[in-house]
Amino acid sequence: MSAATEPNGDTYSGLTFYNVIDGKQRSSEVKEQVIDPRTEESLWDVPVASAQDLDDAVDAANRAFKTWKHTTQTERQKFLQDIADCLRANKDVLAHVHMKETGKSLIMASTDVEVAALHFEYYKGVTLEDDVQYEDDTVKIVGTYVPIGVLAAISPWNFPMILSSVKVVSALATGNCVIIKPSPFTPYAILKFCELAQSVLPPGVFQALSGGADLGERITLHPGIHHVSFTGTVAVGQRILQNCAKTMKKVVLELAGNNAAIICEDADLEKVVPSVAYGCFYHGGQVCVASKRVYVHETLYDKFMELFVEESKKYSQHNILYSPLSNRTNFERAKSFIEDSKKNNHEIVTGGEISDEKGFWIPPTIVAKPPEESLLVQEEQFGKHILPKPPPKPARIIHETNTPCSPAPIAPVLTWSNEDDVIARANLDNAGLGASLYTPDLEKARRIAQRLESGSVWINRFERPHFGAYFAGWKLSGFGGELGKHGLYNYCQVQCLHFHK
Repeated sequence: MSAATEPNGDTYSGLTFYNVIDGKQRSSEVKEQVIDPRTEESLWDVPVASAQDLDDAVDAANRAFKTWKHTTQTERQKFLQDIADCLRANKDVLAHVHMKETGKSLIMASTDVEVAALHFEYYKGVTLEDDVQYEDDTVKIVGTYVPIGVLAAISPWNFPMILSSVKVVSALATGNCVIIKPSPFTPYAILKFCELAQSVLPPGVFQALSGGADLGERITLHPGIHHVSFTGTVAVGQRILQNCAKTMKKVVLELAGNNAAIICEDADLEKVVPSVAYGCFYHGGQVCVASKRVYVHETLYDKFMELFVEESKKYSQHNILYSPLSNRTNFERAKSFIEDSKKNNHEIVTGGEISDEKGFWIPPTIVAKPPEESLLVQEEQFGKHILPKPPPKPARIIHETNTPCSPAPIAPVLTWSNEDDVIARANLDNAGLGASLYTPDLEKARRIAQRLESGSVWINRFERPHFGAYFAGWKLSGFGGELGKHGLYNYCQVQCLHFHK
């Protein structure tokens, strides 16, 4: 096994990773290693969970649920704070592991751990109270919110700590037990987080299993699991929905989005361009709500492009906010998008050339006015949004394409002049996750935003989910949602109590 080593020579090669089942660490005869996307070197051994491991974890979760579901809100709030404290107490090791597996800088990885802790603290103060749904002289009907049971969380590789913590905290805060399966590209930080959390949680309440396609398929079909929360591609989400229908599981799907950024004719480009560049290029474009299509009013296009090209130069391997692509699969796909643009004679105004150095690096690439029907514009830069025919081993898609976002910092910049036209172009079926809009006229911003077919619209800011706001994709970009108080309702059953007078 290759040692994961910092530039200063400090080594973390002695770390070990386990599946966590019923509060205990469990290894496996079958192990894999993940590749550091910055260096292409192998990292630590990671155990691959077996079918028996899954059955054991499901049994433990169902046993634990019998007690955990009866904990009071006050008791669960204390557990959530204890987990937040545990994350912060172990921030150094979690951030280091997270950095190695994702390719992020240490500052970015540390921020992700802190945001995960903030999620637990936020939900410590959010409760779902009983509410009177109807009352007259004869009856009073009260709605109560009760936990579902055992939740399986299947998380992605781009923000493992942040997006996994959303699922875990939502489950625990509502009285559910949770089994998390991290992406096989980024298993380490989640396994270590779950291992550390056992010091503050009862056995079986929070468990973790590492694995790929076959494990993901078994999870979605397992009769002892009652709810699946998944972040990933449209195609995989559709397959999970089909699988879960067989046992009538509840499902939350946060899927990919070909998100549009619209710059209006009255925008202040000196303020707007840095925000758009951040939205396109942060973490190498590997953000589920990254700006993936930029529509600039024709009167501002030339000036915008001049400023945008210069701003893009700030995003390089030396920028702590810039990252390589997570894995070779995404790296090769990103190169295919660039090659497609070259083959079709699109104007690449900056970037587009891939160096031979180690690491899955793609330079910030800007393509000027590609045709609206081009692959780069129409296709979310991850994968096709139409469900493919099931291959001989259908579970493979859960391993190979468990990705929620554009895998590359490639920005097509187009022009518009008519408001109805740009809204129609923005509203693709695969663009229902997020959008951004830039104008100082807030009345106009609201008018345009409410015509965009997207679960979230950011006005005068790059796209980023907020833990206090419900986050849900529309159309092909999602099913249900998470975050905010409203997100907790998707982790509960509603029981109505009819009190006859």
